[in-house]
Amino acid sequence: MPDRPLTILQLTHHGTLAGSTQSIFSLSRELARRGHRVLVGCREGVWLARLGREAGLPVVPLEFAPLGRLCSSLAEVIARERVDVINSHDTRDRRALTWLRWRGRLPQAFVVTRRTMPLTSPVELLAVGLTAERTIAVSGAVARALRRRWHPGARLSVVPNGIALERVDAAVPAAALQEARTTLGDTAGRPVVVVVARLKDQHVLLGALAQLQRPIVLAFVGIEANGRLAGLARTVPPRHRVVFVPPTERSLAFYHIARVAALPSRIEGLSQALLEAMALGLPVMASDAGGNPELISSGETGLLVASLDPAAWAAALDRVLGDEALARRIARAGQTLVRRMYTMEHTAARTEAVYREALARRRALLPTASG
Repeated sequence: MPDRPLTILQLTHHGTLAGSTQSIFSLSRELARRGHRVLVGCREGVWLARLGREAGLPVVPLEFAPLGRLCSSLAEVIARERVDVINSHDTRDRRALTWLRWRGRLPQAFVVTRRTMPLTSPVELLAVGLTAERTIAVSGAVARALRRRWHPGARLSVVPNGIALERVDAAVPAAALQEARTTLGDTAGRPVVVVVARLKDQHVLLGALAQLQRPIVLAFVGIEANGRLAGLARTVPPRHRVVFVPPTERSLAFYHIARVAALPSRIEGLSQALLEAMALGLPVMASDAGGNPELISSGETGLLVASLDPAAWAAALDRVLGDEALARRIARAGQTLVRRMYTMEHTAARTEAVYREALARRRALLPTASG
């Protein structure tokens, strides 16, 4: 029965406050809505565990160290729950599943999802790539980078990230908006530029502020200042204000206050933060690297900026803040694009197709593996 419902284990070591966690949760919930039984395997107490339970998804608490204990726990859970497909989203779980397969203890289909530009060694990429039935890359850029690092191309599938529009369109509580405004402090009429990301080249924007004469409030949402960033922030001209906001579940509130969303990251596969900003109708700007150019046509659906170039970022900020017609045009075009092409419904349907391909491949190999 090729279309029977599947039992799927979504597995990640992280699950903390991050765009990748939101992506995993949204995908899990949408797959469940499509009729599948979706289990969420993660550490107890992390954000993903709470999101899963609140949505009625079965959560499987796991300890991810040491590796031997993780392998034993995974083998037990997979057998007990009669899992059909395991989708690994992080390094530690990939290694455990690869080890189980090599030991002959993982007959189920094994799928890997890669969300960022790969930093893994080519040897490990090759080993995992030859072990998993399929690897999902969230953009063509990620897929090309994986192939350059020896990943077998025949097992790669590109499934772009999508977002849950119900999350984006939900009314932001007044308390969350007020909290965001309080966190930003007195903007004194300056436009707010927001970066929602973990530590991803924020230093480039701090370096750009000395060359940007137009005063702004620059909000880094999702990180606390480390020594380097704190030092750079102290050198920013007083016409600007820089705010660091620790990881928060209410990052969307800052988009409702911001004039522009920016992302200087070079390792992004297909940014959840950019997708959400665009869906909300904000003009966006991002580094011309990773999967960003697949989402942004510069001057049409956003602005692409040379990576690690503070002067280019200063010029781009001045351009989009100083040209309201441009800002409105790219914001509208970006919003239309994301709401048409990058929904979680599309992502879940394509992901399900990859799962079924992985199952078919595994079933074809099982007689050989058991013989």
